Amino acid sequence: MIIGLDVGGTHTDVVLLGEHGIECRAKVPTTHDDLLLCVWKGLEAVTLGVRPHDVERIVLSTTLTTNAIAEEKLPPVGMIVSSGPGLDPEFFRTNEHYYTVSGSIDHRGREIQPLEPMEIEAVAAKLRKEGVRHVGVVGKFSVRNPKHETQIQEILGDHFEYVVLGHRLSGNLNFPRRIATAYLNAAVYPLHKKFFDAVRRSLKKNGLPIPIHILKADGGTMSFDASLDLPGQTILSGPAASVMGSLPFASEGVDTIVLDIGGTTTDMAVLVGTAPLLAEQGAELGSFRTLIRALKTTSLALGGDSVVRVQNGRIHLGPDRLGPAMAFGGSSPTPTDAIVVLGGDLKGDRDAAARGMAHVAQALGVSVQDAAQQVFDAACRRILDAAEDMVQAINAKPVYTVHELLEGYQVQPKELLVLGGPAPYFAKRLQEISSYSARVVPQWEVANAVGAALARTTCELTLFVDTERGIATAPEEAFHQPVKRDFTLDKAVSLALELLSHKAVREGATPDDLETEVLEKLQFNMVRGFYTTGKYYRVKVQVKPGLIGHYRSVMQRMQNAYTAVPCFSAGSP
Repeated sequence: MIIGLDVGGTHTDVVLLGEHGIECRAKVPTTHDDLLLCVWKGLEAVTLGVRPHDVERIVLSTTLTTNAIAEEKLPPVGMIVSSGPGLDPEFFRTNEHYYTVSGSIDHRGREIQPLEPMEIEAVAAKLRKEGVRHVGVVGKFSVRNPKHETQIQEILGDHFEYVVLGHRLSGNLNFPRRIATAYLNAAVYPLHKKFFDAVRRSLKKNGLPIPIHILKADGGTMSFDASLDLPGQTILSGPAASVMGSLPFASEGVDTIVLDIGGTTTDMAVLVGTAPLLAEQGAELGSFRTLIRALKTTSLALGGDSVVRVQNGRIHLGPDRLGPAMAFGGSSPTPTDAIVVLGGDLKGDRDAAARGMAHVAQALGVSVQDAAQQVFDAACRRILDAAEDMVQAINAKPVYTVHELLEGYQVQPKELLVLGGPAPYFAKRLQEISSYSARVVPQWEVANAVGAALARTTCELTLFVDTERGIATAPEEAFHQPVKRDFTLDKAVSLALELLSHKAVREGATPDDLETEVLEKLQFNMVRGFYTTGKYYRVKVQVKPGLIGHYRSVMQRMQNAYTAVPCFSAGSP
């Protein structure tokens, strides 16, 4: 059995998957001031009567780190940046405790200017005095030679709780994004570690010493232990869970928009056939542009529990949520109340929902029924407009799926895949007022937790080989070894795939569920005078994002067990 758990803005969804599909599921309110509480309540609900050794693993998807960044609730972080000649790194300042130091490495990985140890020691003393416990260290060309970053780490010693080095985060050359990535990893580390320790203690205390994995922004998983080194990978795991839960039900050869309509937000993504789109350079959160590998997702501040207001005769939805819908004990009218008034079987208090819509109706000068229809239609049109904006933004740049770059491709979605609590009602109305066909994902209420549970462990790796200098390096793995002048591109690819397999297993993958591929292999001749003096190779490989090997049988049983919830017709009582 596998447990999947997704911490959403409104609810935490938990499923226990077994040979018969979903064996048990639970939905508990998310307690933002005590996430562990809702995590444990959900786990407790689905493990009653289950023998611990029957559970293979638990996969968590959490909004913890994403929310901390969005709400700017981050602890002080020290940043030590070494760049050398070129753009002033002050342009990329992330925070208050940001220090630029001497020393530089060129694009070939050769040292141009050494570090000044006393300068680093002075910076370290300032950080300690200011109470900073977490530090990011970034050199401009550290992916070609991490010497300066590792030297800085050695000088910092054990005076800091967590030091993250830029070259361990990505093999891509993008100095500003690597600075932002290192900063966010250092900033979310204490929050993630606290959550990690609490979950581990709770499981142990309650007799569930089960391997824990966590969903990453690219739709893959990594072991909880591995996530301590790279906590930034957990950013945006919530939207990734929605995509993975929808993936098995996407139509081949059709572009599809995935809509996860929750209580607080609607998360959106695009599938090209059955391949999710990838953020072309990395995740973006507010002003932070990173190298964190992530699916291309968009979040709209509109959900079923968004507050409905009428201003100057116009309906305004959200962006805030002031508790649940009135049909479920809340104090403000919401789109969920509109659905209940229109006949949606959400098991809420219809009289309470009608009272909420009565205030809206009075402000609009229409009947309660008409007010409910206008509120619901306004929500549907907001979602459609946001989806169209997302597609336009995607088509303004090269389109990347998790497998390849689609040169010149223009996304043209024909279908909507909808999940989340009110999915059947939104799917029907969205199809009626648009040119899209719309389908509901089976088990729509917990499909994101299912997606988390069945996601495969993923990772990527970049290998650089310089035969003139006689060295092969994989900076993310702190790997380097000497090579001879006759080292070939084929040997570089084989070495990269070997290192990737070791990395994937270390991060939680099973050896028989590794689907690897070569994303990039480039070769450059190095010429001096009229002679070739060596070759330079760059190889990028990945374990493909996707679902674990036996997902098809689980999903087939989910599909067979799927029965549509009755939907109301627009305008019907």
